[in-house]
Amino acid sequence: MRVLRFRIKDKHRDWLSAAAREVNFVWNYCNDLSSKVFERERRFMSGYDLQAYLNGASKAGLSIGSPVFQQVAEEYATRRRQHKKVRLAWRKSGGARRSLGWVPFKARAVEYRGGQIRFNGQCFGMWDSFGLVDYVAAGARLRSGSFSEDARGRWYLNVAIEVRDMCGPPRPRVLDPVGIDLGLKELAVLSDGRKVAAERFYRDLEPALAAAQRAGKKARSRAIHAKISNRRKDHLHKLSTKLVANHRRIFVGNVNAAALAKTSMAKSVLDAGWSTFRTMLQYKCDDAGVWFEEVNEAYSTVTCSACGARSGPSGLGALGVRQWSCACGVVHDRDVNAAQNILLAGLASMSGSVATKGYTAPGRVDRKVASAARVSNKDSGNALQCTAMAGAGHGPLAEGIPVL
Repeated sequence: MRVLRFRIKDKHRDWLSAAAREVNFVWNYCNDLSSKVFERERRFMSGYDLQAYLNGASKAGLSIGSPVFQQVAEEYATRRRQHKKVRLAWRKSGGARRSLGWVPFKARAVEYRGGQIRFNGQCFGMWDSFGLVDYVAAGARLRSGSFSEDARGRWYLNVAIEVRDMCGPPRPRVLDPVGIDLGLKELAVLSDGRKVAAERFYRDLEPALAAAQRAGKKARSRAIHAKISNRRKDHLHKLSTKLVANHRRIFVGNVNAAALAKTSMAKSVLDAGWSTFRTMLQYKCDDAGVWFEEVNEAYSTVTCSACGARSGPSGLGALGVRQWSCACGVVHDRDVNAAQNILLAGLASMSGSVATKGYTAPGRVDRKVASAARVSNKDSGNALQCTAMAGAGHGPLAEGIPVL
């Protein structure tokens, strides 16, 4: 299963905007009905319960059709359970705080025909940047999805497609497992010593953005924000794709980006895009059959990756110390050592010798873990069998599956 995103041509903007206003009406109706039922009966309505009250809405003047009504009701019930609230926010169709357009649909409501998407009697032209025609020709089926609007008024088609699993010979020149330590000065430091510098996407365009905001040019401000976001996503896509294509096992530290975004480093943390990068690694590994795991990185910077002793500099005052020597005689680069500890902790967790919830110093891990890792690297034939390991994305690398 894959989710693809296509840009809809601007000539369909008016029709989609009108449909989005009807979706907002249905959403607000479900929101009001659900809250009133809870006040009277102290129970929450499911998506199926809400659908019963939407019967006949098309005859009342709403033109988006029953597949959209049903999907809106299901989505509302899902989000209400997710956020654990009696009432969700209202969707606004106008004003300064207007909700961005959103039109969900079920699988039976869309059809790909002649290079266009047919939905509710309308044919939508789009830029097929992912080769949807090839997917459909190979037998892939369109599933549920949505039309969505961005801040600049551009519409996109987000649709899930079913693809057949592909298995073939291993890809050549696959490197060893890799551990990744995320940071601000270097976006990613790999366990093999490679470093990826952190780009300054927001700070580079911050003067232009400030000038546009002071001049009251809202369209220009939105365009600059979009450029910042696109540059960041392009960089993270290229980096994550390269890592997935070259490694069979990837382990990354579970740094708490949400907590650091509340500190004085918030601008740099959000500009780095740690959470987005880990999400990209997750779904690309799932698609390519690469083992991916987030491991606990506690004490990874102060623990010697050679002997396991916690002899590194600690505390806020020692953050400026980037190199240190252990009592065992090994000289460490702070970030590379952390990445090596993340790799060892991931291999230990993968082998089942260490619980995934706790962190154990790499030097204290049973030697069988390292021995098993070396054997698995040499025994590529067994590691590349088509039988996947338990868990999504935790299987062998399969040839022929493109990384999006």
